[in-house]
Amino acid sequence: MVTAPLRWQCTARDGAARAGLLVTPHGAVPTPSFMAVATLGGLKGVTMEQAAALGQRIILANTYHLALRPGAERVRRLGGLHAFCGWDGPMLTDSGGYQVFSLAAHRVIDDEGVTFRSHLDGTLLRLTPEESIRIQRCLGADIIMAFDECPPAAAARVVVEQACARTARWLERSRAAWLAAEGPGGCATQALFAIVQGGTDPGLRAESARAAVALDLPGYAIGGLAVGESADERQTVLDAVVPLLPEDRPRYLMGVGTPLDLVEAVARGLDLFDCVLPTRMGRHGIAYTDDGPLRLKRAEYAEDPRPIDDTPSPARRLSRGYLHHLLKAGEVLGGTLLSLHNLAYYQRLMARLRAAIRGRRCAAFAAQFRARYRELGDAAVAAGAEPAESGE
Repeated sequence: MVTAPLRWQCTARDGAARAGLLVTPHGAVPTPSFMAVATLGGLKGVTMEQAAALGQRIILANTYHLALRPGAERVRRLGGLHAFCGWDGPMLTDSGGYQVFSLAAHRVIDDEGVTFRSHLDGTLLRLTPEESIRIQRCLGADIIMAFDECPPAAAARVVVEQACARTARWLERSRAAWLAAEGPGGCATQALFAIVQGGTDPGLRAESARAAVALDLPGYAIGGLAVGESADERQTVLDAVVPLLPEDRPRYLMGVGTPLDLVEAVARGLDLFDCVLPTRMGRHGIAYTDDGPLRLKRAEYAEDPRPIDDTPSPARRLSRGYLHHLLKAGEVLGGTLLSLHNLAYYQRLMARLRAAIRGRRCAAFAAQFRARYRELGDAAVAAGAEPAESGE
């Protein structure tokens, strides 16, 4: 492996599940770990200090959105993304590859890269593997992602095959740009992760994984999930791909997901996760619990004196009835409190999973969680209530 300022050490195993420590230039992160999404360098409705106090150790920002505003060079001039947003812990930046999927109506793909027409003002943004790496160098995150093509779950096989082939070629170009970097933001200070694509086809996934592993990078991600496939299809993909990834490198499942999604993925050997759901669902009045999400705008909670649950968050001492009142009255505080609760819940869930792995009871924990957790039938409505181009 090319020398990089990142290392991951496994500290406990239980079946396929593993606990470990991810060490970066900005600190160490216990894994499995959930990354809160700060698309534009800020968490929605939550300050960096609040997030850190809840136990958040690593956050994620987005190359495409920051390139549009305020611009990568401006972030660099202001000291890089850490200084810019006031976060002194580890940080990861996505490459813009997800926007190839989410902004399909605003982009044109060719073999060299992707041309986006900005969803903000119509200006053109050209992303290639080299440009994505250059932007991420300016931003200065600890972990940067290779530029990839993320196809939708319902794409025809020929489209997925083409996306896999481009992803493999773009990975080689991303790696070359990363290795060529000199000075601040080069491979001496940033670690490059590959991304495995292939839709829901286990064969294409295996092909993509083998091509990525052959380049011997600091970490590996599985992308192109949570884009319309079923939970069973997602787990089938994970069962096929995870055993092909190196045992001694961190494994990152991109854009996933609900608490149950995370439990299932940890049991299969994944280490890092990100998703917009904790803060997005909080803004829409939904709180996560071990029993599933509670939609606190519902009339049944108007006179409910109980707290959401025992998650140690700023909402812990508040009644469901009070939170219902804030949400129905349109008070911003309601969404903020639920966002804080959800972020704290996700961190607590990760800590419980790490403890279960160390205690060799991860399978039992997962089985109990599956039996108890119940998803709301209309929860997905809130998750999709904001346009994809908003990022988070």
